[in-house]
Amino acid sequence: MKALIRLRMSSQDAHYGGDLVDGARMLGLFGDVATELLIRNDGDEGLFVAYDNVEFLAPVYAGDYIEAEGEIVSQGKSSRKMVFEARKVIVPRKDISESACDFLEEPIVVCRASGTCVVPKDKQRKNK
Repeated sequence: MKALIRLRMSSQDAHYGGDLVDGARMLGLFGDVATELLIRNDGDEGLFVAYDNVEFLAPVYAGDYIEAEGEIVSQGKSSRKMVFEARKVIVPRKDISESACDFLEEPIVVCRASGTCVVPKDKQRKNK
């Protein structure tokens, strides 16, 4: 099972000079994707327990459109192992004009991660 969200990074997401977005913002997106996956899989939001790997691969700036995708790759009685990838799919082109943007034919992978979520047995409504 996979889930995907796409959204534009705003100036409020920029945390550093040059409109650079904090890498933690990608982890927040992965958390939202994980929540959707758990709801679809178990009927409950569950809890994110831990990331076991996080790789920041390219910078993200205000104005970039990011796709965050996740997938449940294995599950135990209450644990759900997931993998995530965030990709930059649209970039602003301020060198052309304030409103110019390019859709990237080849998305840029900006972050990858894997982690574990838990849905307590008494909260599972779909996996009984």
